[in-house]
Amino acid sequence: MTWCAAARSLHMPAIDVGALRNRATLAVGIGVVSMAGFSLWRSSSSFSLRSKPFAFLGISTSASVKEAVMTDKAPAALGPYSQAIKANNLLFVSGVLGLIPETGKFISESVEDQTEQVLKNMGEILKASGANYSSVVKTTIMLADLNDFKKVNEIYAKYFPSPAPARSTYQVAALPLNARIEIECIAAL
Repeated sequence: MTWCAAARSLHMPAIDVGALRNRATLAVGIGVVSMAGFSLWRSSSSFSLRSKPFAFLGISTSASVKEAVMTDKAPAALGPYSQAIKANNLLFVSGVLGLIPETGKFISESVEDQTEQVLKNMGEILKASGANYSSVVKTTIMLADLNDFKKVNEIYAKYFPSPAPARSTYQVAALPLNARIEIECIAAL
């Protein structure tokens, strides 16, 4: 394992991940090993315990860390997927369309109205998971026409406080149900 070699070069003890797999969530970082809330930190020639590692990568094989989020206040998923999934203190919101939850129909054909409805629907999914717009760290916007970018930006800016989330925007060949816009996001919980 590459990270074990890197750990040895930093004078960190090797860890048998296979032995830990079923016992505890493992968090690893440069110079840090953290398990069950304690961090073992290599400091010159001795080890010391600290309560907060400066960087880590969580690895978990437990299925219990994955939880579906569902609300009737946003359109139901159109296929075999969840509105959102909570996993390891993150929320992954599936692509959201500008559908009215009660009818399953688009609010209108305008990109402005669909953008407003998409963001309202996303807000309901965020709320159902215990998050909000300020929790969002990354969004991906898919547009049927990239010429709508400026119109979408004006509406989008009203929903996300500073610092705004990281974002990617693409023009795509087609969207479900001939939508004008679809937005997905990742939020920190």
